[in-house]
Amino acid sequence: MSELEIRAKHRNFGGDVLFCVHDSRTCGGPMRFSVFLPPGEGPFPVLLWLSGLTCTEENFMVKAGAQKGAADRGMALLVPDTSPRDTGIPGEDEDWDLGSGAGFYLDATTPPWQGRYSMESWINDELPDLLSHHLPLDFDSCGVSGHSMGGHGALVFALRRPGRYRSVSAFAPICAPSSCPWGEKTFSAYLGEDRNLWAAHDACELIRRGKEIPDLLVDQGAADPFLEEQLRPELLADACREAGIAITLRQHQGYDHSYFFVASFMDDHLDWHARRLGT
Repeated sequence: MSELEIRAKHRNFGGDVLFCVHDSRTCGGPMRFSVFLPPGEGPFPVLLWLSGLTCTEENFMVKAGAQKGAADRGMALLVPDTSPRDTGIPGEDEDWDLGSGAGFYLDATTPPWQGRYSMESWINDELPDLLSHHLPLDFDSCGVSGHSMGGHGALVFALRRPGRYRSVSAFAPICAPSSCPWGEKTFSAYLGEDRNLWAAHDACELIRRGKEIPDLLVDQGAADPFLEEQLRPELLADACREAGIAITLRQHQGYDHSYFFVASFMDDHLDWHARRLGT
């Protein structure tokens, strides 16, 4: 097991924000993440937050305004980086929607990404194992949420790992990545051209194939410039309805794709998870 390095620690609403790094065997190099620990001794239930394209482990902690609500509810926050960094893979820093900052929360199976861009296994397997030995976190009581690419990740993690996450929500998720430009670009690069492999990382396709998910909350800004081409929440709503999955889909007039939108409804999502995690 690798060692946990805490690079920075900040007192926040009576708890602590930690910015951390460890040498990941899964991703073959250093991986970064942040944690908010609420006041108290723990172990604390965990809300895993998955950020969107171009984000790092810092964006959510700085912009979402979640720490006070998490502190009040006795809930820890875990925020992984969105990709490996500085791997030496040619072109990884050329496009904002592929490579660095765009790991898409899957394990790449094609060169040159294979063996380094293993985000799903890192977040779901290696990171909880590491942190359970170092921090007072209860991964048996864990929810997942995220924004945009991270909303996609939250839905897919819950669908692919039934029973692992007791609560699920998302902000402006990429609902059907197999049929939108962002998903087609990254899936082609990371998984190759076999669309059957793509379907295993597409929330709508997984639901159609019988995968189950807890009831979910999805918030979407009606003024989001990516709504019609990239996000397509109506497809998720249709898939859930056909499968008998309870979904609360809320569209908010005037809100865009930014963290101003996320921060506006973050407390609702913390309530959603706290009720299901028993905090």
